[in-house]
Amino acid sequence: MTVLTTARLIVRNWTDSPADLARIFDLYSRTEVVRWLGAAPGLPLTDPAQAADRLALWRARHADHGDRYGSWAVQVRDTGLVVGTILLKPLPGRDEQVPTGDIEVGWHLHPDSWGHGYATEAARALVDRELATGTPQVYAVVSPGNVASMAVARRLGMTHLGRRTDWYGGEELETFVRRALPGTLGGH
Repeated sequence: MTVLTTARLIVRNWTDSPADLARIFDLYSRTEVVRWLGAAPGLPLTDPAQAADRLALWRARHADHGDRYGSWAVQVRDTGLVVGTILLKPLPGRDEQVPTGDIEVGWHLHPDSWGHGYATEAARALVDRELATGTPQVYAVVSPGNVASMAVARRLGMTHLGRRTDWYGGEELETFVRRALPGTLGGH
């Protein structure tokens, strides 16, 4: 199911097709990707069968959200290449279990797709859509040292708030926010 489209991209549900599962494994088995995902349990993937488990985890996490929140595949419209994952979801609190009212946008792109603006394009569309619902602000949280992701957050027009420990079990994360313009639904 397509969640949204942009000029170059389709944001869609990950499927259990062999191609999607292979791409999930290829993406989340790479240390250059997962090293920025903090203390994420089960990463890096070490067996291709674990891709189905990762997909099941995402589906369970977002089962009650419809297509408003999720962890989705980002696919290039012209080539069909899946370049990575984009997510929009309530941030987990310090206990890592109970979601907060704070909404996070995030991206995990395959190294073969870095440097093309795909993360910025997909994230901008999701943030704009979320702000248009009346959500007052959307956060991006980035592992310290992840200069590329911090640059994406800045390209999204997000303001750097410094390091915070409000979410993900108190992990210290570079925090960025984009707020809706006062008196509007959504904002730039």
